[in-house]
Amino acid sequence: MAGTETDLDEPADDGGGGAGAHVLGEHMPQWLPRAIATVFVYLALFLLAVWAFQRLTGILTLLLVAFFVSLAMEPAVGALVGKGVNRALATAVVFILLFAGAAGFMFALVTLLVETITHLVNELPSLVDSTVRWVNRTFHQNFSLHELTDRLLHDSNIINNYAQTAAGNIWGVSSTLLGELAKIFTIALFSMYMTAGGPKLRRAVCSLLPPARQATVLHAWDLAIEKTGGYLYSRALLAVISTVAHAFFLWILDIPNAVALGIWFGVLASFVPTVGTYLAGILPILVALTIHPIDAVWIFIFVVLYQWFQDYLLQPRITARTVDVNAAVALLAVLAGGALLGAVGALLAIPATATVQAFLSEYITRYEVPEDPRIERTTSVRKRRKQAQAAQRSAAPPADSGEG
Repeated sequence: MAGTETDLDEPADDGGGGAGAHVLGEHMPQWLPRAIATVFVYLALFLLAVWAFQRLTGILTLLLVAFFVSLAMEPAVGALVGKGVNRALATAVVFILLFAGAAGFMFALVTLLVETITHLVNELPSLVDSTVRWVNRTFHQNFSLHELTDRLLHDSNIINNYAQTAAGNIWGVSSTLLGELAKIFTIALFSMYMTAGGPKLRRAVCSLLPPARQATVLHAWDLAIEKTGGYLYSRALLAVISTVAHAFFLWILDIPNAVALGIWFGVLASFVPTVGTYLAGILPILVALTIHPIDAVWIFIFVVLYQWFQDYLLQPRITARTVDVNAAVALLAVLAGGALLGAVGALLAIPATATVQAFLSEYITRYEVPEDPRIERTTSVRKRRKQAQAAQRSAAPPADSGEG
């Protein structure tokens, strides 16, 4: 009996295991292998897209810069086309003027730097000599210029190490300059193509969208052209005013290369928000220190006053109808753009922010705010409470004394 039961049980176990495997095979979803394969395919495509995006980030950045340059050039090209000029010729004329202005600025900047460095080198011995005499007189020392020179040249390896490092980096600097020139040429080439073929580009983009979306895209495109072009032209006007003001002031102080320094001031102060004027003031202050040190103080005072005049009086009037962006928002946009795309992002941050702000303002409902002293905060909280209590007492009806 025991053997029989054992014989009967073993086939039952084997049959049950086979049936379980058969049931598992029958209940496996047929789509599961296909879904797993699809997931792996999409994952591979995603990794491939990430790899390609990382490889093409530099080219995409150049295309973004070229697109904004074409937006900035569109108003001038459109004005010439409106007067009957062929669009290709109008694009060529505008970009030739742009290149001429950029070349003139670079020539003035290089001339300024060369002459300033030459002047500093020529004046350096007298500055060092006067500094040594001041130190000896003030701190009762007995240093000599010859002793300091010998110690610096013979007892120190700082200059030798610096010369060796600079010589080793010459090739790297040359490669970097050639790479930047290639980027500028690429941006200029794509900008001309985008500007000359602007109508075709807009038509091609709109052909991919339904009619309801085409009007929205064209409206956003118009806003981008208006804000980017307005930003460029308002900044150019601010640069001209700053150039004239600073060049005239430096000419009064008899600072060498006053016109070139004025151009340096105008460009840097206008296209670098908030701190551009202060950065531009470093170079003329160094020049003034080598001639009349007291002039450096006057230059610093003028730089601070002009920055205040530009930020609070001049710039709001010029940019009110073109790029109306709050100064704090503009600074935040520049910092964010610089963190994302470096110097390119910092340069494009303000027109991009102005475009997004103008586009969103047309779809955001704003309500009228009544006059309220809590908005301006011109009175203290205690005084506002007293005024509110007095207003309540005056508005309350008089008590009826006959009821008592």
